[in-house]
Amino acid sequence: MRVITGSARGRRLKELEGMETRPTTDRVKEGLFSALQFEIEGRRVLDLFAGTGQLGIEALSRGAAGCVFVDRRADAVKLIRENLKITGLTDRARVVSGDSMEYLSALREKFDLILLDPPYAAGLLEPALVNIARFDILAPHGIIAAEAPAEKTLPTLAEPCRVSRIYRYGKIGVTIYRRAGDKKNEESAT
Repeated sequence: MRVITGSARGRRLKELEGMETRPTTDRVKEGLFSALQFEIEGRRVLDLFAGTGQLGIEALSRGAAGCVFVDRRADAVKLIRENLKITGLTDRARVVSGDSMEYLSALREKFDLILLDPPYAAGLLEPALVNIARFDILAPHGIIAAEAPAEKTLPTLAEPCRVSRIYRYGKIGVTIYRRAGDKKNEESAT
């Protein structure tokens, strides 16, 4: 597992032992970040089920302004911090140890890009998507990238969010949701 491009390009990241964490493959990560390549620089990112932290680290390496990494496992949180040190990206990162759903419910900030790659069997993806919309944490013109098994159809979210694109990489699917801008702000800009 390595950082594909940007300031930390080529750096090898440490992985968690065991089967509880399933890191995103390089192929899927490369496809995802190719789709988002012009929409990362200067953005605020949330890596909600961070695991090793590789998705948020890739975003930081590509110029994201900052990233919050959330994971409930103590060993994952420790590993994310180690991987941030390896890549030299600690200064733009915040690592949160705790339950992702509790974190969402207490959140009082908005993000431009939210990366979701929870353990597939845990049934956390749909509730996370619903809570992101309900708690209104996606900034206007923000993006959610959700990874799931390719055969799984992810839910439609209420306006102003919509499914923009679905990518398939073998057995893995990535659904991109986009949020429209705020009507108030768009009207005052015209």
